Amino acid sequence: MDISGKRVLVTGADGFIGSHLVELLVKKGATVRALSYYNSFNYWGWLESSPIRDSLDIQTGDIRDPHYCLTLCEDVDVIFHLAALIPIPYSYIAPSSFVDTNITGTLNICQAARMNKVKKLLVTSTSEVYGSAQYVPIDEKHPLQPQSPYSATKIGADAIAMSYFYSFELPVAVMRPFNTYGPRQSARAIIPTIISQMAANQPTIKLGNLETTRDFNYVEDTCAGMVAIAESDKTIGETVNIGSNQEVSMLETFDIIKEIMDSKTVVERDEARIRPGKSEVTRLKCDNKKIKELTGFTPNTP
Repeated sequence: MDISGKRVLVTGADGFIGSHLVELLVKKGATVRALSYYNSFNYWGWLESSPIRDSLDIQTGDIRDPHYCLTLCEDVDVIFHLAALIPIPYSYIAPSSFVDTNITGTLNICQAARMNKVKKLLVTSTSEVYGSAQYVPIDEKHPLQPQSPYSATKIGADAIAMSYFYSFELPVAVMRPFNTYGPRQSARAIIPTIISQMAANQPTIKLGNLETTRDFNYVEDTCAGMVAIAESDKTIGETVNIGSNQEVSMLETFDIIKEIMDSKTVVERDEARIRPGKSEVTRLKCDNKKIKELTGFTPNTP
């Protein structure tokens, strides 16, 4: 399926990855309806400053409302479902909010897609569902480990989506990106945290566990992987990793940025930033063979 000319809905379009995805979809010739989370300020997040803002059909609403979702999904061919609550520390203190948004919200989108006979639904998962790697690289058959309320709700959301494939033959694919970085990312994330403090000439940066590793992917690669999964008919009913098959520790990440920025900043381990012991995901490294086999996609950015 060629995404060009298709009517596409992106939920979570006002966020970091979502705003980049809508820009890529417009570039590829899709007609895009972009969902921004409703708020009393009528603020559209990153869509406010998007260079293709005038090319979008921007809607405001809430995926937790099933009635709204039915209307939102009318007259679209493809849905990229990215809307979610994602900050892991917040999931420790507000787990019900994550259940409502991530699980019930996904259920609402699945039902709306089914009722509106959508041609393909792409549900966004996360590498956090794997927990700390039991083996590397992590393929799609790796056991799922709910090491935070956030990851538990994403496991639930993935299961809801796949149940609609098996029960109702809804054309679903679950996209499972590993860690994404790039412009517009929240300042609470590790790479923006390091860069912003070095740019401010801070003598010391306090970070959490410096030994943990992640498979980092530039946001444009993540979005290109999502579009590749959407365009391949082989991905229906499949869960597909999006990653680089490389890992880097937090300390190595700090050192790389320090060299690039020619900074004299030093790093200290901050115990307050470390997750509860059994909740810490210590190692993530993607096995990306499946996405290569099904779509031919490989990331471009080292």
